Amino acid sequence: MLCVCCRLPSRLHAELRESVERQLQTLPVSTGPGVEGHTLGDEGLISNLHQQIQLSVQERDQAMELWRASAQELDRLQQLYQITTSDGQLHVAEQQRLKVDPSPTIMPHRRACLSCHTQTNQQFLKTLTEQSTDMEELRNQLRYTLLQFQNGCQLSPGQITEDDAAEAHGREEASDRRLHHLQSALSQLEARLKAASQEAEGVRREQVVWERQVGELQVRCASLEEERYEAFSKVRDSIQLAEEASLQKDQALLREKQKSEELDRMNEAVRQLIQDAAIRTRKEVENVRKQCNSQIHRMAEELSALQLECADKESQMERSMREMRAVEEELEKVYKEGRGEPEYRKMEVLHQRSLNAERLKDDMNITLQSTHNKMKKLEMDYSEELSRCQEEVRRLQGSLSAAREDCSGVSEERLQLQQENMQLRREMEELRKASMMTQRRAKQQVSQMEQEYSLKEQGLDARVRELEESSRSSSADLTRLLSAQQKTSQRWKEEAKTLTLTFHTKLTSLKLVQCTGYTCLYMTNKL
Repeated sequence: MLCVCCRLPSRLHAELRESVERQLQTLPVSTGPGVEGHTLGDEGLISNLHQQIQLSVQERDQAMELWRASAQELDRLQQLYQITTSDGQLHVAEQQRLKVDPSPTIMPHRRACLSCHTQTNQQFLKTLTEQSTDMEELRNQLRYTLLQFQNGCQLSPGQITEDDAAEAHGREEASDRRLHHLQSALSQLEARLKAASQEAEGVRREQVVWERQVGELQVRCASLEEERYEAFSKVRDSIQLAEEASLQKDQALLREKQKSEELDRMNEAVRQLIQDAAIRTRKEVENVRKQCNSQIHRMAEELSALQLECADKESQMERSMREMRAVEEELEKVYKEGRGEPEYRKMEVLHQRSLNAERLKDDMNITLQSTHNKMKKLEMDYSEELSRCQEEVRRLQGSLSAAREDCSGVSEERLQLQQENMQLRREMEELRKASMMTQRRAKQQVSQMEQEYSLKEQGLDARVRELEESSRSSSADLTRLLSAQQKTSQRWKEEAKTLTLTFHTKLTSLKLVQCTGYTCLYMTNKL
């Protein structure tokens, strides 16, 4: 839009210059005397001037329209910059809300650049409004002059008399000189306008480049902030992983401590159980042994007593048997020697003695049988007691073997717990190494990111300084362009004033010529 605004005035000036040159080439030069030639020359000059004034007014109107369009475009650009500034402020607020602080050196430069650019745009708009008001005043003056000139041109060219031919010729020469002067001034203005348009084009290009650089800087700032946020998130993740590793380490240590305490308690319980079982088994074995020994000793005593009694009974039986045999022998002797009275008594005595011996024998047999029965009973009781003691010993041996198996199981479980403890220690060591490696990698990543961030920050600072320098240079160019435009507008004002004065003088001269023509006609008519 600015390029179009800068090219249209130059094109209009070129068209105006071509039209003026064509009119000057086709303009007839009157050298002979005569009222009609002078009248036609003045008429052509006035029509040419009228066309030039119309073209100038049209050109100024178009220039004003273009200036308005450029002002609207600048307003739009200012609104765009305000929107960009508001977006930047919203972005800064979002960063503050996310607790991701931007770089303290980039944002002030950005704000300074944006404020400087906003001030420059405001100054440029102010200057444009002033020039627009000046152009409006000049246009009003030109319209007023044009109306006066049209009123002057409405006079009939036939009213010019022959006496004013020389004066008209002089005026024609003066108008030619003025036309040449206007052409030269127009060419100068055209050159200045081209220079101003070129400067405006350069400023526009610089402004576009600066806007592109500002956009790139904003994109780079956004990418840098995203990278910084990602770095902070990675650091947070690494810290969280380290905390989780330390928590797992503490939990593993606590589990290991609990397992070791439980293992100690179990070892103590197993040792106490083994001791109690051994003591109880030993006591029971001792008690059973004592009981068995006492019973065996008692039974042995009874057996020895019975054996003695049996031996005594056997000796008594043998003695009674000997006595009985002796009695029988005596009886046989008596039977052999004859039956006398004294022998009869002796026989009765012997018979009584034999009966007593038989009765004693029977008693002894009964006693021996009862003794044998008692011995068998004692042997059976002894065998039963022995089997019971052996069964009790086997039971105690089984309980002892079960206690030994329990001890072996407890020892195996203790070994397994020790292996698990060693495994937990190895895992804890691996977790500690992994956490240390993670912390080391996180520290390295943080240091690397800090270095990259510092390098990017330095690059952005240099870029911001370059942008500030370019902004200052563009501001200086804009101020220079504004001063040139102000000077051009001042020259236009002065030229418009001079043109107005020349038009007023021309109108007064034409009115004088008209008045003299009227007087001459009146005098001729009178004559």
